[in-house]
Amino acid sequence: MSDQVDCPNCGSTDHIEDPETGERICKNCGYVISEYALDRGPEWRAFTPEERESKRRTGSPLSNVYYDRGLSTTFDPRDARGTSEETQRMWRLKKRDTRTKLSETGARNLKTALKEMDRMADALHLPRGVKEEAIDIYRQTLEEDLIIGQTIDGFVAASLYAACRRAKIPRSLKEVAGLSTQDIKTVSRIYRQILRELDLRMPIDYPMKFVPRIANKVKVTPRTDQLTVEILREARQEKALAGKDPRGMAAAALYMACKHNKEGCTQREVSEAAGTSEVTLRNRLRDLEEIFREEDLETIMKGTPR
Repeated sequence: MSDQVDCPNCGSTDHIEDPETGERICKNCGYVISEYALDRGPEWRAFTPEERESKRRTGSPLSNVYYDRGLSTTFDPRDARGTSEETQRMWRLKKRDTRTKLSETGARNLKTALKEMDRMADALHLPRGVKEEAIDIYRQTLEEDLIIGQTIDGFVAASLYAACRRAKIPRSLKEVAGLSTQDIKTVSRIYRQILRELDLRMPIDYPMKFVPRIANKVKVTPRTDQLTVEILREARQEKALAGKDPRGMAAAALYMACKHNKEGCTQREVSEAAGTSEVTLRNRLRDLEEIFREEDLETIMKGTPR
């Protein structure tokens, strides 16, 4: 309820609003406090979604997905009435309107960037919310003039990676840069610049979030997948994850779980699925083997503390 009005009969502020009659009723004593409330809805009625959509006279809500946030005006020559001269006039107006909207450098930059961001977001299978977050980051870099003298594609890739990190979506920098026209060193440098100039704080990456994706690529059983997560949770309690590459730790834990459950997978298969090297996997595996013995894994499998 929007307004807290005391009931003149009993003084209670606990009210009920009836949208059908427009009455506000005291919940305590039943006194009708007010009636004939203002209906803020549309003046028309609709009984189906199609009818409701056809009667709407407002556009879509503001969205960062469009370079003009969805507030653009379009000219359609097919709407012209009358002679061919009128149709040609509408075509000229449309051309002039398009040139006017893209006359500013920032608008042209943003329109080019959003096309590239749509392509990369679709290839990475990112949800709409993450793409809007990436566009918001890119708009901030544009407002801060960080892109002057640098590539649009590099900032698009770095903004997408930053949005994935903030949303805790497991996409590696190598994977994002692989879809860009820029190499991984350029994207990494621009990403660090964005974090520094915009003062962004990224959440810590834990290995557990990478396990489902790696396990799906290696095609291990759910039992092994669960054991991998439990190994990493135990390692986190032992402070063994600090300063280690989360993908390398996830790959090492998955390989350890595969060995324990006697699933046939090689170090090369696991490291390639994780996007890391076999050397990193072996180094992280040694770290885990210093903590867990074979009987410890049996204890973890049974769900009892070590």
